Amino acid sequence: MKLSFILWLAQVLPQPAADPLCLATTIYLEARNQSELGQRAVAEVALRRRDSGRWGESVCEVVTARKQFAPTIVHPGLRMKNLEAWEKAVEVAFEAQHDWRQPAGQRNEVVPGASHFAALDLANPAWATAPRVATIGDHTFFRVQRLTPPTVTMSVPTAATPAGPHASQRLAP
Repeated sequence: MKLSFILWLAQVLPQPAADPLCLATTIYLEARNQSELGQRAVAEVALRRRDSGRWGESVCEVVTARKQFAPTIVHPGLRMKNLEAWEKAVEVAFEAQHDWRQPAGQRNEVVPGASHFAALDLANPAWATAPRVATIGDHTFFRVQRLTPPTVTMSVPTAATPAGPHASQRLAP
């Protein structure tokens, strides 16, 4: 199975059906040789980033943001040959998404607050001096930014802005 086929399939599937496919692909590419805990930690970073809205509003947008995760870094012709690792990545992706639907205080977080990760024996990113959350297997997880979900605020109608179905709404920065 080629990475390019999976990425194409994720583009034609409707949201949110494509998100587990994108998350599983990222887990496979980033952590197929890691423990289940390490795979879960990778998933958690992607889900936390999705919640922040900074890299995109869906998991697929987050993991395909330029040079953020393996789906945009490895060659699209890569063949994903390890079926057992793929099946495990799919299982971890679905479990992580299920757990992530819980309120923030009730989630079973592996790397609380982690916004980035790196295999420091392969890469030395500029943000590697940020606070470390954990090292699991080959990956070190960092809290580079405090990611919080955007808040929805409603403008209060004034004499100049009437209320009604077109009253403005905006996302807070």
